[in-house]
Amino acid sequence: MNAKDKLFYFFYLHRTGLTVLALSTLLIVWPLIVSNPYNLGLSNLIAIHVLVVLGLNLFIGYTGQISLGHAAFFALGAYGSALGSTTFGLPAWPVMILTALAVALIALTVGLPALKLSGHYLAMATLGFNIVVYTILIQWDTVTGGPSGFAGIPYLSIGGLVFDNEVRFHYLVWIFAMLCLLLSLNLVRSGVGRGLAALAEDETAAAVLGVDTRTAKVKVFVLSAVFASLAGSLFAHCYTFVSPDSFSIFVSVDFVIMVVVGGMGSIWGTLFGSALITLLPEWIEVLENYKDIVHGLILVLILLFMPRGLVSGIVEMVRTRIALSRQRHA
Repeated sequence: MNAKDKLFYFFYLHRTGLTVLALSTLLIVWPLIVSNPYNLGLSNLIAIHVLVVLGLNLFIGYTGQISLGHAAFFALGAYGSALGSTTFGLPAWPVMILTALAVALIALTVGLPALKLSGHYLAMATLGFNIVVYTILIQWDTVTGGPSGFAGIPYLSIGGLVFDNEVRFHYLVWIFAMLCLLLSLNLVRSGVGRGLAALAEDETAAAVLGVDTRTAKVKVFVLSAVFASLAGSLFAHCYTFVSPDSFSIFVSVDFVIMVVVGGMGSIWGTLFGSALITLLPEWIEVLENYKDIVHGLILVLILLFMPRGLVSGIVEMVRTRIALSRQRHA
């Protein structure tokens, strides 16, 4: 093996670690590259969306199920932190943890009966859960502030360091996003992840091979809800204001679109899908008024022509072209 082949093998063997290192380095210097607070705020919003979509992608891509209710868990995390730290005056960090545990319990309570369903029936059940949570947020105005929203949420802080601007919040939220990314990568490459991949391909075959399919689906559903809860808490403490409009069923649909665009089962694709769908209305101003229609059209087109997702589809296309080129030159 010559030096070139050794170098290629080294990069191939450590590609995940090197990619994480390169992305982490970029994120560290990102506030120096992007000095505009508005653009940096968009980057922070992408990180929050990445947290939600990572968990949702684990559920969709590795159990073969679909959820149209993850905006509800996102909302519970946001309002749980808002109420705990503002109404009850509790420290923000313990409230985030307690909220995540409470959301995990709610997800378990919802998931045990709902995950007896599958396909469109499960999608409708989770959609109904989102509608219930959204309705409570609007109608219980004495607690949640109703349609007017909930204001006065404190910023997060560690000692004397207060995360009260976009630069400081950038480092905080992307640390959470990268930790959850590493957790997801390790999970899907473990024995549990291989069992989940088998479950996504064929539930009956996975059960025959010894995978406890029902327990696996419930565990991933609960984990994805915890990711969404953490994202909601960070969202609340970043903007110090939350309102029901940020957690409607259309937001749940957007999360599913982010999964599909990035590629179902593609952890790295989650970053691309979250970034593209978050930034698209910013790039094309006209989309602001027709965002839901355009996002729906994107979802339909990708499912028709690239069912594995945009990123996975492009990678597959490149690999196919390279293989054909090698065959022609062989």
